[in-house]
Formats: sequence, structure tokens, C-alpha cells
Amino acid sequence: MHSLVAAFLLLSASVVSAPSPTGAPQDPKPHAAITPAARTDAWILDRQAECVRRAKTASPTDVVFVGDSITQGWEGNGKEAWERTFTGFSTLNLGVSGDRTEHVLWRLQEAPLDRLQPKVVVLLIGTNNLGHGTSNAEQTLDGVLAVVRMLRAQAPQATLLVCETFPRGERINPMRGDILQVNQALRGQLDAKSKALPIGDRWVRKDGTIDKASMPDFLHLSAAAYQQWAEALLPEIRASLR
Repeated sequence: MHSLVAAFLLLSASVVSAPSPTGAPQDPKPHAAITPAARTDAWILDRQAECVRRAKTASPTDVVFVGDSITQGWEGNGKEAWERTFTGFSTLNLGVSGDRTEHVLWRLQEAPLDRLQPKVVVLLIGTNNLGHGTSNAEQTLDGVLAVVRMLRAQAPQATLLVCETFPRGERINPMRGDILQVNQALRGQLDAKSKALPIGDRWVRKDGTIDKASMPDFLHLSAAAYQQWAEALLPEIRASLR
């Protein structure tokens, strides 16, 4: 069954890649970012299993968060912001540290979100594809869009709040350029019930540096930055729930 779903993902991908001689978009060739894969590194297996368990056993949930360590961090530096801000509706955190797009695709296959009937899905994924060097910018975009398509298939009525990949690195660097290209292309390829949110822009100073008070390691968020993220998400979530 899983192999059939993976094949469907590859064959049905609709992201824009290199144009054909006639100018028509071409489906991306198979690559790691769009090929579902389970995590095998021992340090994260428990968390991966926990998030699969949550998705399989939780009650229907208003808002589901999907992503990597920055999303998992709502249970760390972001815990107070989560508890203070996301009240009055049910929430579920499915963030796994180190995840790339292919790992999220695998988890969504293992534990689809349809049974949760979410009204809102908050997605942040892609930085590890670039940061681990497993995907270039175009492949990372393919992967993010593959995740978006799977989320849309599993939660067709939900609003997808797609957080653009956050900037990383203290100063301007080539990876920041790749991130900007992915974000720019992403904005034009979402459906009417999906919205790209440029949350990370607020943590970049005028000179292009990142404030250490917001991102202590220039990648992960401080408690204060989680509060800013929560406050940016809250009106979007409330509007969708209405």
C-alpha cells in the first residue's frame, strides 16, 4: 500500500520544474525530497513513533502542527507561548527534530490526518533538506509542495498555513539565498485554502544579520521568538476557525 502511495506522489506531482520544449511544466524526476522515507537514526526513533501514535489515537483536533525541530520546539522553548496563546481550541504537535520533507511524507502515510478532521494545519518544513545537503533549492521546493499536496488530500476542508522556511545563519550566506528562492516560488503554487506566511522575516535585522535573542544558534527559536510566532499565527487560526 505504501509503495502505491509513494508511486502516486511521484506520478501526480504538479510542481513547476524545467519547461519542456513547448513551454509546458514538467513533473519533477524522482529524488529524495519527494520519496517518503522513515527516519533510521536511533536518537529520534522514539519521537517519530510518538508522533505517529498521536496522529493515530488523538481525538479530532482543531489545529495540527506539522514540521521538524522548530515545530517540536513548541514543547521546549515554545511551551509557555503555546499554553498562553493557543487557548479555546484543541491543538496537536506533530513536529520531529531533524525531519526533512521525505520524512513528513512517510509519517503522513503511516498516520494520515483525515481521522483528526483538522480545521487548520500549520506546516513548517524544508530547512533540513537544505541544511543537511540532501536537496538543492528546486528539490526542496518539490518536497514542500509534495507535503502540501498530501496534507490537502488528507484534510481537504482545512486551511493550510504554510510557514515559509525560516532564515538561518547569523549573516547573509548562500543557504539564505536558497531559502528565499524556495519561499518565493512557494507563494505562487498554493491553492485558495492555503496561505504562505513569511514569519521568519521578523528575525532578520536591517543589515541582514539574525538577532541572537530570537535565534540563539541562528536556526532554532528562543522563547521570545516562539511568542512572536504564536502571536502571528493566532489571528490566522482564529479567522480559519470562524
